[in-house]
Amino acid sequence: MYYFSVMLFKKDPLQIITFDAYGTNSHFYLRGRALEDESINLDDKGWFNLMLNTWKRLETDEVKHTNIDITLPNGQVLQTSTDNHGYFKMETAVHDLQKLANEEDWVNFQVSYSNPNIKRKITHENRFPGKILIPSKKAVFGVITDIDDTILHTGVVSTLKWRVLFNTVFKTVKNRLPLTGAPDFYNQLHRGTSGENSNPIFYVSHSPWNLYRYLELFLKQNDFPKGPILLRSFNSFFKMKRDGHKPQKQIEILGILKTYPALPIILIGDSGERDADIYKEIAEQFPDRILAIYLRSVNHKKRMIRVKSLFDNYKTTPVLFVENSDQAVAHAKKMGFI
Repeated sequence: MYYFSVMLFKKDPLQIITFDAYGTNSHFYLRGRALEDESINLDDKGWFNLMLNTWKRLETDEVKHTNIDITLPNGQVLQTSTDNHGYFKMETAVHDLQKLANEEDWVNFQVSYSNPNIKRKITHENRFPGKILIPSKKAVFGVITDIDDTILHTGVVSTLKWRVLFNTVFKTVKNRLPLTGAPDFYNQLHRGTSGENSNPIFYVSHSPWNLYRYLELFLKQNDFPKGPILLRSFNSFFKMKRDGHKPQKQIEILGILKTYPALPIILIGDSGERDADIYKEIAEQFPDRILAIYLRSVNHKKRMIRVKSLFDNYKTTPVLFVENSDQAVAHAKKMGFI
């Protein structure tokens, strides 16, 4: 009881979390969030610590309506501000970004609170790292992939989604397993047929931004190719339900297609939720851009019947339902992707 009383009145120091994003030689796009540092340790074990970390991830204390500086390697400063939920978004024209990219095609920069004299302690001396991907000129195509039950065992089709809850709350990142063969398949797609194509991989999920660091660590420790991670806010979920807006995942995918109009795209998802519906609509909207759609089969007979029926007599884009990564690899080789 004493612990929770202290936590209730304690003022945590401030931090900024940037979400790996993307851009072009002349287009800068970044999202992030300003909030209190709850000192979440993703290596913590034991049910109490795991539940506490989950609570900290979901019950965030955001820093509203504050100014943020983004300082590029050449000294140029971009300025933005946070919204009512602590999120910020910077999308603007910047010249010659490719010259600032490292050997892995990432532009690294520094993000900070504009007012260093804010009446709160700021961690990391008010210097927070950020980066965006500028796809290589050697890239032949891009890959846009879901995360849940596409590369990470989640359980989105389980009854009342109890597996999602259990896996998120009671498993550390180190105990979460990728689907067999998924890291190798994605690395082959990243390297392409030449082995040096550096095809960009974009990770787009319905998961909330609160799980960003959790998913980022999962991808890193399982050796998936580094790529932008695009999630959604809880607010966007309720907005979609209330106003009939497109799913945030679909909006993010359309944003990528708009940013790279000459880049063909491979879409990868699962058959459990709405990936098939979203991907089909996008392929029909951009028939010359979508090279293929891969959908992992799920252990749910009714959902598989529904999803497969969507593609009856479908000719626009090659669609493959896969039981495992080996099937996807074989098809990708046949198509000349890897």
